[in-house]
Amino acid sequence: MFKEKYTVIGVMSGTSLDGVDLAHIVFTAKNNKWEFQILESETISYSIDWLNKLKIAVGFSEAALEKLDQEYTQLLATIISDFIEKYDIKNLDAVCSHGHTILHQPQNGFTLQIGNLPEIASLINQTVVCDFRVQDVQLGGQGAPLVPIGDRILFPEYDYCMNLGGFSNVSFEQNNNRIAFDISPVNTVLNFYANQLGLDYDDKGSISRTGICNEDVLNELNALDFYQKKHPKSLGFEFVKETVLPIIDNYSIPIEDKLCTFTEHVALQIALALPNKKGSLFITGGGAYNDFLMERIQYHLPEMKIIIPSTKILEFKEALIFALLGVLKLRGEINVLSSVTGAKTDHSSGVIYDN
Repeated sequence: MFKEKYTVIGVMSGTSLDGVDLAHIVFTAKNNKWEFQILESETISYSIDWLNKLKIAVGFSEAALEKLDQEYTQLLATIISDFIEKYDIKNLDAVCSHGHTILHQPQNGFTLQIGNLPEIASLINQTVVCDFRVQDVQLGGQGAPLVPIGDRILFPEYDYCMNLGGFSNVSFEQNNNRIAFDISPVNTVLNFYANQLGLDYDDKGSISRTGICNEDVLNELNALDFYQKKHPKSLGFEFVKETVLPIIDNYSIPIEDKLCTFTEHVALQIALALPNKKGSLFITGGGAYNDFLMERIQYHLPEMKIIIPSTKILEFKEALIFALLGVLKLRGEINVLSSVTGAKTDHSSGVIYDN
């Protein structure tokens, strides 16, 4: 018999490098339906040193990546242990951790999330469920996005569930299948240019709003091959570094114009990606705080009702859903959908480390 109640911590570090999200969550299974309560939640920002390391790690040698993985596992263990101690959390069933994506090349059969080494379980003295993407890639899938099964289980009332983080991704039901895919980069690019102005990010899109949209840049971005591909499809930081930034930087225009143009690009690609332009669009992730971006999305989707949830769900939805993936793994139940990733079959992904 499966338990009806699980107490877990979800841990997520996204490509936008905002920090490590932690959420203490209680899941309850009632009549084949899952309910959840987010208790304590917190984002631990990276130090400047770690921020710089993670930004350039995509170019590291294999030996340097192994060292980084060891160091990051130690860092993550400290962050998780401090969170447990701070909130005096007891009787955990598991800590469910995504780790941090450094390399994502499903076309080459490869994806790497650091912080998923076995010793993390003994370092934090807890059962750990982690490393959710590798198995899917081995099964011929994209290894991403993994959040859609959580959208289906926890947020079925919305026509579309979208996350605006380092990248935008969407999930929805189509012919009784959950469909999901990455749409475009978002904060990986916007933050890059905000950093050039000495800012961590463009608060509420206030700088983007002052810029002028450059039609040449916009047209070149919109013409990229990725946007013509059918799903399943996913993006990694390599796409930003090797494809997107060189296009934008080929034009000698003010940073304000680069931000404005890329915001327009994101909004337009989101509108193009949704098969039905009416219904309800549930948006989470840091991009939901970007008022200018939200206005441009609404402009391109005038008949869509946009819903932004409570702060806890908005900021910690990915931690919440990786916590759910961990619980499903503990139960041996499907937590990755082949209709989403393109894998050979639905499967129960991740590894379980007992302390």
